[in-house]
Amino acid sequence: MNDGGGRERLVINFWRVAITAAFLGLWELSVRWEWIDPFHVSRPVLIGLQIGEWVKTGFVFRHLFVTMEETVFGFTVGTILGVGVGFLFAFLPRMAKIFEPLMVLLNALPRVVLGPLFILWFGLGLLSKVAMAVSLVFFIVFFATYTGLKEVDKDMVNHVKILGAGRWGLTRHVLLPSALTWIFSSLRTSVGFALIGAVVGEYLGASQGMGYVIAFAEAMFNSTGVIAGLIVLMAVVALIDLTLKGLEARFSYWKPIS
Repeated sequence: MNDGGGRERLVINFWRVAITAAFLGLWELSVRWEWIDPFHVSRPVLIGLQIGEWVKTGFVFRHLFVTMEETVFGFTVGTILGVGVGFLFAFLPRMAKIFEPLMVLLNALPRVVLGPLFILWFGLGLLSKVAMAVSLVFFIVFFATYTGLKEVDKDMVNHVKILGAGRWGLTRHVLLPSALTWIFSSLRTSVGFALIGAVVGEYLGASQGMGYVIAFAEAMFNSTGVIAGLIVLMAVVALIDLTLKGLEARFSYWKPIS
């Protein structure tokens, strides 16, 4: 049974690598054969060399550290607020009915256009980027948490109450485990949005960070630098997603393996 699962993962990973290699090869050949203009899309070889140079000189780590600092702060604050308000709404249904339409309206706001306002309020430093990331993460985590808590089996809740469990016992043994799947799912989605918030904030106004690197390369009409910066960000998000996936498996061990 385990051998079958391992074989399936091997096949999936093989196809992932093969499709990626085929895409990069076709991209490289299309540029070399002048089917597409390298001014707009560069070449995979040049992008790889650019990333290698950034790593060798330490350039990428300096800017990536700034972006990750903003991302981690925004992700953490947005997650705490989202989970906290989600539980608050679940425990106070009257408050939820009053404020739920407002939350829906606020969620409909295009937060990206709030970037200039955040810069005006908090300046060009860390706070404006964190605020941007929080504004994107909060609503994802909040709605996932609130929905997960509302989907808890009411019969189970009533049985636990009959057995004498208080609010803390109910939360610890029923509500939180039931909502964890929803919460972790939202976390894996919101990591990318936290990074988007930080990068967009840097893109709008900053002197360091990967958003600044990408914006500077764009200003120089350097497609190699732009795509290299995007690939670095994609790699970082992939690593964070793997970490969150491991944590989800650790804290949701009771779930049946699909």
